[in-house]
Amino acid sequence: MGSITEPLLSEFRQEAATTRRVLERVPEKSFAWKPHAKAMTLGQLASHIATVPAGVAMVLQNDTFDVNQGNFVPPQPKDLQEVLTAFEQSIRGAEEFLEKLPDDRARAPWRLVRGEQELMTVPRATAIRNIMMNHWYHHRGQLSVYLRFLDVPLPSIYGPSADENPFA
Repeated sequence: MGSITEPLLSEFRQEAATTRRVLERVPEKSFAWKPHAKAMTLGQLASHIATVPAGVAMVLQNDTFDVNQGNFVPPQPKDLQEVLTAFEQSIRGAEEFLEKLPDDRARAPWRLVRGEQELMTVPRATAIRNIMMNHWYHHRGQLSVYLRFLDVPLPSIYGPSADENPFA
């Protein structure tokens, strides 16, 4: 039987390749665009997607994270290369965290708090799934909608898109 993180790491690597394809489509000229007044700009969303893996891995290294200590406003990048460089660094940081995470630590409780208020306590592996991976996929889906609104051809994500069929 393999480690707890083995399947997470395998999925993470596959999803990183998909995320890279989506990020590579982000048009720099539209970095300031946003679909709604309450939404992030395209550049901020791309930056957030690029940095979620390493940011979450850093937070999960400790046994508790206080959301009051977090900065949840992504920066506005200057160009696509900045986003892609941040993405590559983020992937390396998250992979290193997952590769080195022993099973006993993956099973150990991890707490999310707001000051003295406990928001949740889950096994660290559950937090990896929910906070790192599912959160990342959610925002990648959001980015695909932004790109569609901007008439940017979408790559295949989980199968053919209306613009690309890698199976044809």
